[in-house]
Amino acid sequence: MILRLAFILFLVSSFTVSAQEVTRISVQTNGGQHIINKNIYGHFAEHLGRCIYEGFYVGEDNDVIPHTNGVRNDIIAALRELKVPVLRWPGGCFADTYHWMDGIGSKGERPTIVNQWWGGVTEDNSFGTHDFLNLCEAIGAEPYLAGNVGSGQVKELADWVTYVNHEGVSPMADLRRANGREEPWNVKYWGVGNEMWGCGGNMTPEFYANLYRQYSTFMTDWSNSSKLFRIASGANVADYHWTEVLMRDVPKHLIEGVALHSYSFVEWNDKGSATDFDEAQYFSTMQTALKMEELVTKHSAIMDQYDPEKEIALIVDEWGGWYNVEEGTNPGFLYQQNTMRDAMIAGTSLNIFNNHADRVRMANLAQTVNVLQAVILTEEEKMILTPTYHVMKMYNVHQDATLLPVNLSGNNTYEFKGKKLPAISASVSKNADGIINASLVNIDATERREVELLVPGGGKVSGTMLQSENLQDFNSFDSPNKITPQVFKDFKQKGDKITLTLPPFSVVVLSIANQD
Repeated sequence: MILRLAFILFLVSSFTVSAQEVTRISVQTNGGQHIINKNIYGHFAEHLGRCIYEGFYVGEDNDVIPHTNGVRNDIIAALRELKVPVLRWPGGCFADTYHWMDGIGSKGERPTIVNQWWGGVTEDNSFGTHDFLNLCEAIGAEPYLAGNVGSGQVKELADWVTYVNHEGVSPMADLRRANGREEPWNVKYWGVGNEMWGCGGNMTPEFYANLYRQYSTFMTDWSNSSKLFRIASGANVADYHWTEVLMRDVPKHLIEGVALHSYSFVEWNDKGSATDFDEAQYFSTMQTALKMEELVTKHSAIMDQYDPEKEIALIVDEWGGWYNVEEGTNPGFLYQQNTMRDAMIAGTSLNIFNNHADRVRMANLAQTVNVLQAVILTEEEKMILTPTYHVMKMYNVHQDATLLPVNLSGNNTYEFKGKKLPAISASVSKNADGIINASLVNIDATERREVELLVPGGGKVSGTMLQSENLQDFNSFDSPNKITPQVFKDFKQKGDKITLTLPPFSVVVLSIANQD
């Protein structure tokens, strides 16, 4: 009898431990109130390294790489397939040294510019306003132009708005037509300077707030199709005072968005290799990546004090992983490879942005091609898609869908040498066709995770997964398809419950189609 009781207690104990190891995700299918703005899946292209020149743009006289007006056709196709909703240009730090009129007119007569921030290279200004806005049309993206406040003038930015948006008779509209573009582009999104606390001028928030008011006043809405969306240069990471000053001192009729910049790294002064890293370095990187949850929450809380109606958007227009450059490359070009670690950064960050859709209405990954956490890498005529590209493509099912609140419970701890992080990240949405999409990430470097996803109403389930044998794996020009999305079938469905196993460092997107 005693032996039998001991055996029963052992079974109960074993079951309890097993139950605690499950992460439960409960979805409120009737609780959706906010739309996940598609612009959360935006991108960023700066005149930096080989992002524009030798990246997007290979020149109109290139007879080796297929292109349209100098822009690579393979990049155009890849970004169209990615459904890039918005693209930010020309910077970054470069924006506050860029004078847009140097990049229009005959390309042979344009003045050169020394890129003082990134490598000290001399650029010929052959890629300018027309080239960028035509590129956006080609990939189906809205342009987001970052204006020069640091070294520019109010009239310069006001004229740029008129040049691209005015459809009537005016000196700037006439100049646009003389340069070959009859119809205005109707650019909606405008950045009023970049990182004004740093490379944009090392300003105080109080000084910049007054300067922003001046610039914003003269940015007239010439477009009949959409109102200008003016974005103030926002805080560096946890500078909450910066956000408070902008919200306090800038009248609401002069501002539509406040920016935020935050990168993921091992240590800022010792960023480490993009591919040769250990679990300690990986854990540190994910600590900074998941810090985004706290940053968005606290900056949003400050904005709520001054804007409880949430009319002003939080725009995370620079985010992503930042490591040391690849060996033998220009330190000022910020060229780095892209591993499964970057897939973890992308998946968790996008889940955070989705879950804060009430305030976050745009985010721009840094950067699109050949710089930092790029979705595309090029080498002469070759092009590869990175793990980050694949995550963003898997997640584009969330664009303009209704966010469904989720509740995570049970065991959800990834522990490394006494430090803890949440192992599972999730966001769920419902699209216009009634399909529910759940994006799940397991950041644990070594352990599989059992997950119970509770979706009232159920439906037919299908899945896609991104995973690889090693956390340090990446797509190379010799092995461009080492990491690609695969069909995911490691789940069981019973009524409203979907039970699945997430491999270490994996991203899974499940689609649940109503069978009615």
